[in-house]
Amino acid sequence: MKITKAASLADDLVLRFEEKILSGMLKPGERFPTEMTITTDFGVSRTVVREAFARLAARGLLESRRGSGAYVAEGARYQAFQVTAAELGEIDDVLRLLEMRTGFEAEMASIAAQRRTQDDLDTMKACMERMARSTDMDASVEADSAFHAAIARATGNPYFLRFTDFLGIRLVPSRRLYLRSDSPRSHAAYARTINKDHKAIYDAIAAQNMTKASLAARRHMQKSYERYSALKREAAG
Repeated sequence: MKITKAASLADDLVLRFEEKILSGMLKPGERFPTEMTITTDFGVSRTVVREAFARLAARGLLESRRGSGAYVAEGARYQAFQVTAAELGEIDDVLRLLEMRTGFEAEMASIAAQRRTQDDLDTMKACMERMARSTDMDASVEADSAFHAAIARATGNPYFLRFTDFLGIRLVPSRRLYLRSDSPRSHAAYARTINKDHKAIYDAIAAQNMTKASLAARRHMQKSYERYSALKREAAG
């Protein structure tokens, strides 16, 4: 998927205004600058501004008033954290999520190694077997998500599971950005790569080795980050 200049500029605007809102520089009920002001101040097109406004509105940070303009939504500073599917359409978005996910997954695997039960291990193993049999993207995504949910459940901490369930499929970077082919062979090869990492995490959790489990989970995330970074460089070149 090509990373467009317009999408990148819209990302930048969203981040700038989100920071102003969350820091209190822009207060609830305060009017946003006009489209023309933003296009002049930031050197972007109206299309970029409207895309940024649409994303801010989707996050509950902006509300439009007919004939009046755009305003900071009431309670905007207290919006719950969320990652929408629309935000994962570009490689940069996936990389940001992977950065956040790395520490979360490492700690979760460490705690799971300490507390796992045999039922937890059986569930993880079944997920890996499903991944090995997968021949299409949907099946591999489902098996991948289920494996990480099983680790969350093994912690015995409901907040790990709730957070994993909340992000759901967003914790598994989109294969549409990485896989160029829909062939069963391509998906099977990708599944083998992921399953090799999963096996290392599983083995450490099964051995109740908290340090190795954490390192295996961290390596898994870092390798994913490296794959998507390489794809970004390829798209840019």
